[in-house]
Amino acid sequence: MEHTDNIATSSITVNATAEQVWEALTNPAMVKQYLFGTEMHTTWEVGSPIVYKGEWEGKAYEDHGTVLEVEPNKKLVTSYWSIAFGPETPENFKTVTYEITPNGDMATLTITQDNNKDEKEKEHSEGNWNTVLAKFKVVLEK
Repeated sequence: MEHTDNIATSSITVNATAEQVWEALTNPAMVKQYLFGTEMHTTWEVGSPIVYKGEWEGKAYEDHGTVLEVEPNKKLVTSYWSIAFGPETPENFKTVTYEITPNGDMATLTITQDNNKDEKEKEHSEGNWNTVLAKFKVVLEK
């Protein structure tokens, strides 16, 4: 189900190859460094679950979804649900797409997240992704 309303988009260009960006997206040890200390678990096989566990403001959480599309060094698509979105029902899942565009010895990572309930939620999502991408760049360019 594609949700086309209120799509949040964030993008960053990093001094890294598409392969390095892919590694940072799919390696749990690297993800933990830029995604608020989150532990990510998945096999990266299409149809397999993806789980994000961590602690936010002193509270444990477990968000999850499904791996929908995998194109190494190019594109990754997952569904995503968090308790913050409401009950775990189909209409509360987001689709998050990570697209890598090589640009010489640099690469641009663009993240889109659909199904934001309104403009305010879209802006909140973009703010979160911008924070994540700023840390992503630091981790990757170390």
